[in-house]
Amino acid sequence: MRPGRSLTALLCAVAVLLLGGCGTVVAGQGKGAAPTETGPVPWTDVSPSAVTGARLAADHRTLSLDTKVPIGPRPCYRDLKAVDTDAKYGAVPGAVHVQITYSTAYGDRNSGCTKEKTATTRLRLPEPLGERKLVVDNSTVFTAEGAKLPALRLCGELGCNPPATGCTPASYDQAMIAVGAPMHSYPDAEHCDGKWLVLDFSWRTGPACGDDTKDSACTSRLGDRSFFRAERSGWKPFFGTATGGCTAVQHREPDFPTALCASLAPLSAALHPSYPPPSPSGSPATAR
Repeated sequence: MRPGRSLTALLCAVAVLLLGGCGTVVAGQGKGAAPTETGPVPWTDVSPSAVTGARLAADHRTLSLDTKVPIGPRPCYRDLKAVDTDAKYGAVPGAVHVQITYSTAYGDRNSGCTKEKTATTRLRLPEPLGERKLVVDNSTVFTAEGAKLPALRLCGELGCNPPATGCTPASYDQAMIAVGAPMHSYPDAEHCDGKWLVLDFSWRTGPACGDDTKDSACTSRLGDRSFFRAERSGWKPFFGTATGGCTAVQHREPDFPTALCASLAPLSAALHPSYPPPSPSGSPATAR
């Protein structure tokens, strides 16, 4: 072996120890490189923050999906794609499942990828969508039912066919969502005529106690009362109060029917926490 080649081999061996290789890839910039304080963050496959629209082509198989992607002064995403995952994970009757991903390095503090824009990716299904729902990233659902094709209709929290506004338990569920009731809330009483609604609801505020109902903390709850009017989109809240009778609500909305509020009793103040200022003696005040 010639001396020059021996020296080259030795230098390459040293470079392997120092840089992990003797090629042309710069340390810290290769695929899978670990982020450092000053170096770049590796590009990673992620799902979009939101899928905003879906359209079905004339062949009833080709989908165009609008999704949010990051933008900045430098390229912030690449390899945007949609994949039909039913073949991999198994089909669910009545639905087509699609996953959207793209590769990004927006975790790099120097990337400047702080805003978003809408980008479109396309996918051709193995067979026409038909009456099946389109489920994107397991959370966003579209349907052709009642849609103005080629656009598919985006379904809401209550599904693709929300309950009609009326005096029904399903409609009260919609009212609870509209008023922003916390999880695990439940309606206590309702007064409804189809156009107006009074809904009393409560939720537990104590610790997770399982079947232990002897501890008062486990059965404590807050109570609220909201008033709604029926609109095209469903029940819409317009007022809330713990007082009884009609005075407060009819001051806000004179058309609210007396028949729905005359018998309302005030909600107990004990159901609501209060935080009075510390007593002058310095002893802690008791919340009531």
